[in-house]
Amino acid sequence: MSFNQFTIEAMQKRQSVRTFDTENITDAHLNIINDYRINDENLVGPFGSKGRIEFIPVTNNVSDKGIKLGTYGFIKNPQGYLVGIAENSKYPLVEFAYTFQKLVILLTQMSIGTCWMGGTFNRNSFEKEIQLGEGEFIPCITPIGYPNQKQRVFDKALRYVVKADNKKSWDKLFFDSSFDVPLNKENAGRLETPIEMVRLGPSASNKQPWRLLLSSDRKVCHFYIEHTPNYSSKLGYDMQLLDMGIAMGQFELACKEVEIEGSWVLENPNIHLPNEHIEYIVSWNSNR
Repeated sequence: MSFNQFTIEAMQKRQSVRTFDTENITDAHLNIINDYRINDENLVGPFGSKGRIEFIPVTNNVSDKGIKLGTYGFIKNPQGYLVGIAENSKYPLVEFAYTFQKLVILLTQMSIGTCWMGGTFNRNSFEKEIQLGEGEFIPCITPIGYPNQKQRVFDKALRYVVKADNKKSWDKLFFDSSFDVPLNKENAGRLETPIEMVRLGPSASNKQPWRLLLSSDRKVCHFYIEHTPNYSSKLGYDMQLLDMGIAMGQFELACKEVEIEGSWVLENPNIHLPNEHIEYIVSWNSNR
């Protein structure tokens, strides 16, 4: 199975699921997941970094016990976990998240629930189940399973507590030619929908660190990160780099659906940045 033409719809409806049904994932769905994650083409980012995605069933070491989401509750009845494995450096982390988010959207299309987890799980439990190579670590996991519709009230209440549905407006995230001019939707041209999919994407603690700058000719969209100072420093890696990979995955999938051709390039425009926390990451160059 590959992505169908409704990836934008999947990105719009996808929400983090923490309460799952006890129904096992069907063999047909597991086969699709396994076929997808062992295909090297699905695991390589646009600049050549390659991560791994392992499927771990619920075991004695890895269960629904002790997988606490900070102060916000627990994962309940997961039917397994997808475990990300990557090198702990800038672009490998970005590229890994880009590939992982694409799998998350494919799962959404199959009505399988997911919940990105980057810091609120016991890595040691998963490391007992996976052979890590030199330089590898686990940046994130997601539990998977079919959502328990009767328990969705709890998940909705949790979304309210963590303000998961409070997305920043366009004028806070997207800019027109320079960071001095906010980008209006009506001026985004063909890239309006891909940019909106970035806005709707998941991010750690809903910080939404992505900042996009659209060139005056509307052919290039530059992606920046606005780092939250000291965020995730205790974890030993920059979790917000994963958010940038998620943004790239959302943007590219939307471009494909609305038939905008382009490619990822490293072409820093070296423009004035509004503060020291903003860093250039990547650019999307449209082919017209």
